[in-house]
Amino acid sequence: MPKSDKTSVPVDARAVLSIDLAALRANWATINKNSGTAECAGVIKADAYGLGLEEIAHALIAEGARTIFVATLTEARRVRAIAPGVIIYVLDGLMPGATDALIGYDLRPCLSSLDEVHEWANVSRARGQRLNAAVHIDTGMNRLGLPPSEVDTLAADSMLWKDFNCTLLMSHLACADDPKNPKNEAQRQLFDALRKKLPPTPASLANSGGTFLGPQFHYDLVRPGIVLYGGRAFEGHINPMRHVVTLQARILQVRDCAEGDTVGYGATYRCDRPTRIATIACGYADGFLRAISRKDRTSGAVGFIGPHPVPIVGRVSMDLITADVTGVPSALAHRGAWVEVLGARTTVDDLTDRAGTIGYELLTRLGRRVHRIYVDGDS
Repeated sequence: MPKSDKTSVPVDARAVLSIDLAALRANWATINKNSGTAECAGVIKADAYGLGLEEIAHALIAEGARTIFVATLTEARRVRAIAPGVIIYVLDGLMPGATDALIGYDLRPCLSSLDEVHEWANVSRARGQRLNAAVHIDTGMNRLGLPPSEVDTLAADSMLWKDFNCTLLMSHLACADDPKNPKNEAQRQLFDALRKKLPPTPASLANSGGTFLGPQFHYDLVRPGIVLYGGRAFEGHINPMRHVVTLQARILQVRDCAEGDTVGYGATYRCDRPTRIATIACGYADGFLRAISRKDRTSGAVGFIGPHPVPIVGRVSMDLITADVTGVPSALAHRGAWVEVLGARTTVDDLTDRAGTIGYELLTRLGRRVHRIYVDGDS
């Protein structure tokens, strides 16, 4: 089990998530270099994708990030408490009644509708200052953002645009994880067409995948998220990012099963030979997705005890998973030993491919009873 200069592992820890801050910083530096002259921000919403907002914010800011994106006002307040000078954008935008809190913490809402723009402009006018905000325009995501018709209305009202300070004009790519998808270029062209209708403003379009689509997608600022944490930018492509997270869990018990014995709920796994089964203290309550469950040893997820691969077998339950440790020496596979169930050898993307989902979901689901430690490279 890795040590940490920030915290130690308590004796009652069932599972431990190790977060490599050096790898995180290296990933940000890679994106920063790849984005050329565009500023590289950091997206740390959802508690920094489940890895710890304050720790991740500290690391990114230390590496050089000057702009942070969060989803909620609560997240923004947490960042502001540790980073007085950083620029913070709130992707939720302007919630009703949240104006004073945004201004008081020097936060920039991402305005996604004409109603929000009007409200922010009115507050700016009443206070006698041009308050900062981003304007989010929709180029085909149909989720958040001003649709083209509202952009036209905004463009026609020059006084409204002058009442507040638009520091960023942004949109969001729907298919950036598929570099060949024609929607990427269609959104870029629409973004350019809509931008031309508005006063010159710094622009941002690229999310994680968008940062690798080419310089024409970079504009003035890129907004990487999942790639910072070691996830892949493109489906089905080699991942150039450094590995950031390792999840290890303790063995609670090892038992011998005879050929024909079944393991776990539903008796879905049947031993095809005499088998040693380790019961591991990690389940879907900890974020290890139930969809990772498999009926045989050959197609499911694989953990590791030292150099030895151990297939995860049977159903994932709330608190437990089971692994075939027949090929592992008893000196290594025993009560209290640690099993790596997520790491450099079985990555976030490996697990989520098997579960039919994405790395974002797995990382953000890792539960609070999973103890977190922060390491820095080989420390």
